[in-house]
Amino acid sequence: MLAGGQARRLGGIDKPGIRLGQRSLVGVVVGAALQAGAGRVVVVGPDRPKLVEELAGAGGVVGRAQIDFASEHPPGAGPVPALRAGLDVVAEPWMLLLGADLPFLTAAALGDLIKTAGLSCGAVVTDPAGRPQWLVSCWRAADMRAALAGYAGSSLRGLLEPLPHVDVAAVAVPGAPPYWLDCDTPEDLASAERLGRHRSRRSSDDHTR
Repeated sequence: MLAGGQARRLGGIDKPGIRLGQRSLVGVVVGAALQAGAGRVVVVGPDRPKLVEELAGAGGVVGRAQIDFASEHPPGAGPVPALRAGLDVVAEPWMLLLGADLPFLTAAALGDLIKTAGLSCGAVVTDPAGRPQWLVSCWRAADMRAALAGYAGSSLRGLLEPLPHVDVAAVAVPGAPPYWLDCDTPEDLASAERLGRHRSRRSSDDHTR
């Protein structure tokens, strides 16, 4: 998971640490990955000592999973160096490549992604406009290493687009926020906050009926 960007469009704040309700953005994404069956999560970015505590308080999703931290050099160097740093400590044959700014990511969505990737060489979520969401994707680790070995660019798209993969069309769940929504700008964050409040009200109404 890439969690070390500079968030320039959000004024340089610690974007993964932003909290919407009771959860941080990075906590939501790690929790979804663990619930989808990941036995290990590598977070590329600064250490977050309170992350395990946050997840333990969110239904005990940590369990026996391993959460490791890595860092690109220098910190904030960009997504491709961050991917290299994370991949250096991955021993598993398959990997999810996720951003740490997906406030509504779900285990169900990741489960579908993993299942599709298992039938091919990789899988990438595409949003309703058909745009690939490279930071919601699943790959063979060996394929990723081979691609990185011959890549001198700085764009994730340039790295990943040539790799064999299947597009997984994002499907909206009625009444649920879009799981592919990421928070790159103040407008994105404001939208996520509105959607989160709306979801909380719906959940509260459902419990009082």
